[in-house]
Amino acid sequence: MTEEGTSSSPGRTLAADVISGAGVRAPGRGRGRGQTELGHKAAAGARQVTSDEAIRDKVTIKMPADGAYLSVLRTATAGLAARLDFTLDEIEDMRIAVDEACAMVLSQAIPGSDLACDFALGQDSMTVRVSVTCLAPRVPSGDTFAWTVLTALAGSVDAQVGPGDVLTITLRKSRDSSRSV
Repeated sequence: MTEEGTSSSPGRTLAADVISGAGVRAPGRGRGRGQTELGHKAAAGARQVTSDEAIRDKVTIKMPADGAYLSVLRTATAGLAARLDFTLDEIEDMRIAVDEACAMVLSQAIPGSDLACDFALGQDSMTVRVSVTCLAPRVPSGDTFAWTVLTALAGSVDAQVGPGDVLTITLRKSRDSSRSV
């Protein structure tokens, strides 16, 4: 693993080499099919807000739009939620919610396309956006059982179709502020 700017000052950047079946890919080189793109940047001075707070860290994972890779996102979700001191129940809720949101978007994904998952971490909250390119994207219905479960698990859920026929589901979960840390 390569580290740049190892001080704990705002604005640090950690860069990780990605290991694929062919070996280690040098930072900054192109990514092949099946490789995972990980980015981590402290968002000091960021103007985006999540639940009325500044985003501290961002992580992006890009991988093939195939259910076989969802274990990577479940594991990343759990690790990132643990960094925010979410309870075990809150961590499990987010793992299940990300998995369910991915299942919703993957059902419409263009075969061979990529799934992008963006995590934005605040002081006490996590926002997760899962996106995929579709041929004829449809926003999932908000009156289904699956949507109701997703909302119960994540707290706040939104879906939209963006430019380029990209379907995105956004999940927002805040840590329970009534418990002491």
